[in-house]
Amino acid sequence: MKYYVTVLSKYAVFSGRARRSEYWFFVLFNFIVSTLLLVLDFTLHLNFLHTIYLLVVIIPSIAVGVRRMHDVGKSGWYLLIPIYNLILVFTEGTRGENEYGADPKNKAII
Repeated sequence: MKYYVTVLSKYAVFSGRARRSEYWFFVLFNFIVSTLLLVLDFTLHLNFLHTIYLLVVIIPSIAVGVRRMHDVGKSGWYLLIPIYNLILVFTEGTRGENEYGADPKNKAII
């Protein structure tokens, strides 16, 4: 939950790096909240809660994806390459500082 809140607090921050845990916990909690809202919409015969939520989290989702690409030393544009970006989000980040910033996993390396 901490990472979910962290990503939402960095709403439109496309610079820097995001660890695998930050990215995947955001994906997990985003999936859970999205599913709950979809069920709620279906149960109450509404059509807007899930849609509003998706519109609210689209920018943070892209931002954390771009920061995840930065962590593996790639440009954020790699997020647009379908299979390769999936490989990159599973890849361990660059150890130490890279051109996108300090290592978020181990700040003591700096």
